[in-house]
Amino acid sequence: MEEQVRLYLDGIEGLDEEDRRTIEERFRAVCGKVPEIDAILNATAKGWKTDRFGSADLAIMRVAVYEMLFDEKIPEGVAINEAVELAKQYGGDESPAFVNGILGKISAESKENKE
Repeated sequence: MEEQVRLYLDGIEGLDEEDRRTIEERFRAVCGKVPEIDAILNATAKGWKTDRFGSADLAIMRVAVYEMLFDEKIPEGVAINEAVELAKQYGGDESPAFVNGILGKISAESKENKE
């Protein structure tokens, strides 16, 4: 994966060092939480497991769940909205509704746990 990230970043024209560092740090942070994020997704998606998710949907939701639960800089609503927009662009016809539903449940459960 490290090699894939390097190749991807090398292919982006005009990417400055600060942005490159930020992307690499975010990648590592999300990867470090994948087992925990997948457990949350598996518990939330009744009758579905992450191995049945479309690859784009799974990647989008992993980043969104990371942002929602582990990144205090990004508002939860923004993370969900961005994930739905990415699902519209990169997922299948059902992806936006699926992503929105799963992330909405995680958000609701997160709020309940904080109370």
